[in-house]
Amino acid sequence: MADFPNSGVTLDIEQIKQVLPHRAPFLFVDKLTDIVPNESAVGWKAVRIEEDYFRGHFPDYPVMPGVLIVEALAQTAGAAVSYTMGLSRERRIVYFMTIEKARFRKPVRPGDILRMPVKALKKRGPVWRYEGKAFVGEALCAEAEFTAMIHDGGDAPA
Repeated sequence: MADFPNSGVTLDIEQIKQVLPHRAPFLFVDKLTDIVPNESAVGWKAVRIEEDYFRGHFPDYPVMPGVLIVEALAQTAGAAVSYTMGLSRERRIVYFMTIEKARFRKPVRPGDILRMPVKALKKRGPVWRYEGKAFVGEALCAEAEFTAMIHDGGDAPA
């Protein structure tokens, strides 16, 4: 695995799998650092040429799809919330509710390492609103605000 900066509380990929239901090829966070409960965290993703989406998303100039970057931001927030609330992946599902202010500024390519700081903007019951940014080095590649609801087991919400 690639080297990632590290400070504060850190979750590795196996610990992330304890709090998120996602698995390959749809798990887009390799490491979570700098977790501040109910406030913020930083997700990390090593972008690899072997990932399935590169076969069809511009094979001659592979670019990570913007929608997957937003998904990686949301998974970062979801892992941070689930970890700080002590929720296991077996007991809950996170549903996207909104994606707003999404901007894509620079392509993300194989070999890049995404740094994804996310920050909680608001919480109301099981609904969380976050802002997230995706960087490669110091270059801002994408940003968005998103809202998700954490549903703790049982039937899907109406």
